[in-house]
Amino acid sequence: MSAEKATTSEQTAIGLAHSKLILIGEHAVVHGQPAIAIPFPLVGVESVVENVPGAVKMDSTFYHGPLDLAPEALDGIVNCVKAAIKKLGLPCKDLLIRIKSSIPPGKGLGSSASVAIAVIRSLFAYADEPYTEEELLSLANISETYAHGAPSGIDTLTITSGSPVWYEKGRPFYFIQPKADFHFVVADSGRMGDTKSAVESVAQLFKSAPRRIQASLDRIGEITHHARRALEKASKHILGKTLNEAQKELEALGVSDAGLNRLIYLARSEGALGAKLTGGGNGGCIIALARNEAHSHYLSEKLKRFGAHAVWPFVLRKQL
Repeated sequence: MSAEKATTSEQTAIGLAHSKLILIGEHAVVHGQPAIAIPFPLVGVESVVENVPGAVKMDSTFYHGPLDLAPEALDGIVNCVKAAIKKLGLPCKDLLIRIKSSIPPGKGLGSSASVAIAVIRSLFAYADEPYTEEELLSLANISETYAHGAPSGIDTLTITSGSPVWYEKGRPFYFIQPKADFHFVVADSGRMGDTKSAVESVAQLFKSAPRRIQASLDRIGEITHHARRALEKASKHILGKTLNEAQKELEALGVSDAGLNRLIYLARSEGALGAKLTGGGNGGCIIALARNEAHSHYLSEKLKRFGAHAVWPFVLRKQL
């Protein structure tokens, strides 16, 4: 395994996972439309498994103690850990799982999925057992079901990938190969979103106004196809336009709020080719497409001064 996945020694085993961003297709992907997600390597998770006598314990920012006494909010990772231990045939005891994450939770960056993948990798490394991609995704999606209710699966898939992912529920996924360097800026609004609640709110809207909501979902799907072609043809201006059009539909779905809109409109006013929320919305982060590397740093400074809680400029690299 590579360093990104897991390392092990006689006493400890380590699993790593990077983060992800939804470039376009949020919410519509849950209803059968395509989405594009991209790996986000600037933040991630490290899980370290040690042999410590006693009950299985967890040590993280949110909780330290026996797995069986973890708060309800951690049910997803608790059940994921138990399933992995059972699959590996390990006794459910004498383990300490230390989790360190640089991913801000509730910001649409795949925090829960990254934690699950890092922990699974560390447990398999500890048991000195190989795993298939299918096994990894299946176990991680146990955690995601608790976190998001009806997860699309795109988070776990992208976090295990090094390339942008085209995802459509029930259809084979494939990896997109960008034909240029695309410079993005991600800005954190400083407020946590709740993907599960946002997904449920869209589902409720669909029941009350099915034609209007279906039209928005269909439009997001159409825009997502345009975005894929823009990545594959190095069309930065077209990609920016698709981001702006997707944001318009996300606002119609009621998942963008005033705080996100302020950051988005600032980025556009400062020359961003496009900007939209990323993730569940109603809090969390925005993503803006800059013109080039110098412009991405300029946008970053402007967003920081405007009050963004954290800002990450990064490059989606050209792939041959």
